[in-house]
Amino acid sequence: MRADEIRDTSKLARLTLRGSTSRIHEVHRGIADRAFRAVGPAGRPVQAVHDAIADLSYSGVRLALGAGARVAGEAAALKASGRALDGEPAGRVAQAILNGAHGDLVRREAPSLALDMTVRVAGRAVPAEPAALRAAFPGATGRIAVFLHGLTETEVSWCYGAERRGTPGLTYGTQLQEDLGLTPVHLRYNTGLHISENGRALDALLAALVDAWPHEVQDVVLIGHSMGGLVARSALHQAGGGTAEAHAWTHLVRDTVTLGSPHLGAPLERGVHRLTAQLARLPETRPLARLLALRSVGIKDLRHGTLVEADWTDRDLDALDRGPHTHVPLHDGARHFVVLATLTRDPSARAADLLGDLLVPPRSASGDTGDDDRLAFPPDHVHRLGGLHHFDLLNHPRVYEQIRSWLVDRPEGPRPAAPDGSGTDPSARRS
Repeated sequence: MRADEIRDTSKLARLTLRGSTSRIHEVHRGIADRAFRAVGPAGRPVQAVHDAIADLSYSGVRLALGAGARVAGEAAALKASGRALDGEPAGRVAQAILNGAHGDLVRREAPSLALDMTVRVAGRAVPAEPAALRAAFPGATGRIAVFLHGLTETEVSWCYGAERRGTPGLTYGTQLQEDLGLTPVHLRYNTGLHISENGRALDALLAALVDAWPHEVQDVVLIGHSMGGLVARSALHQAGGGTAEAHAWTHLVRDTVTLGSPHLGAPLERGVHRLTAQLARLPETRPLARLLALRSVGIKDLRHGTLVEADWTDRDLDALDRGPHTHVPLHDGARHFVVLATLTRDPSARAADLLGDLLVPPRSASGDTGDDDRLAFPPDHVHRLGGLHHFDLLNHPRVYEQIRSWLVDRPEGPRPAAPDGSGTDPSARRS
């Protein structure tokens, strides 16, 4: 690790140790208060002595743990190797999990450990600059497939299960490149930030990528797993896709594919949200509620599939009320596809709606609200696969065959004209 990464890791450890000590203290205090209330007024002198001793003891522990973490961090920083944390596969996984679980805290308190939205090739970040892209993509074509992973994942997650099946290195990207001439571009980003923040970062990155790409870009396919599909939708929305003011890259998006994306939210996050509120009602369990509330804002956005900044600005994300939720329609001018999985072998079985793919139910994955706000996926653009779970969608032959069949069956002819009438004129696209 680099010295700054070690120091920031030490700072997070210090915050964790001191915070955990405070939570234990609060549980102790809550239980003690209830016990002394049962005794009545006669126990107040004893309670005062008890509380004073407890406060002093826990303060000493917090101070000692914090100081110990600081000293250990400084000592380790002096022996830093200078190699970045993400220089090793295990480090990348640890960083991705840390960012997914507490990405907003990491960016604020330990910025050297926070991930940015970047193109990645062989684990390394590639700047969206002409020379860097030419070197990183020597066989680039004018057709790009952009891959966006989900919560706590990295670009390596697209290899899920390939080694077990005896096909290491085989991904949707490599297959689309061989079969359809699409150049795969894999991104890595901080999944613990708000989805709208990552959408804004994706908008900026794709604009730079298209401008700096080694060849004139003909079309772009966006493929997102889980949260990645929501980030793609947010980026298209924030870039004004389908409007006269739309950013140039949006006119190149011909197709999007979401794989198990919780367009209507994730039941697990809604369950944790309700549990947090219940735990907060009692003094003895309130510290546990505070611990659960520390999960990242990216995770909290998955409660309802929040895509726009206005839905979370100046709001208490742990409040029980649902709050505003902006309906974001599908980007006009592109085809949109969904692959969803169910644990049951029969995706039409009643249990399939209940179990979904373990994390996302079919109605959420297909954006089916049952009312006028449902997402306008045509029925033949939603493919259900039974006997698979959420992470199988990252890399599975049955999923790839469906993606390939959709993309190979694309309409021929000129691209639709942009709202400003610019059509496919390269100068208009890059204005």
